Amino acid sequence: MSENKPPAIDSMLIAIPPGQIVLFKSIVESYDNLATLRTEDPTRHRLRIYFSADSRDEVEAMMASLEKQFQIERIREK
Repeated sequence: MSENKPPAIDSMLIAIPPGQIVLFKSIVESYDNLATLRTEDPTRHRLRIYFSADSRDEVEAMMASLEKQFQIERIREK
């Protein structure tokens, strides 16, 4: 009997300048069901991108593309 497990969720924490957040969020969430974005720390302009762990390669490719247009700082977590 196979067990149906929910998909594993992964995330990354980033910081971008406040003037770029609205456009960045619009672009990220326009990728059909790839990722969603939430504000982690509004005072430090930190955003968390949530996505399926199976989609990490696609999300990394998306981020590499967006890093050409936006000032994205990836935040390393402890």
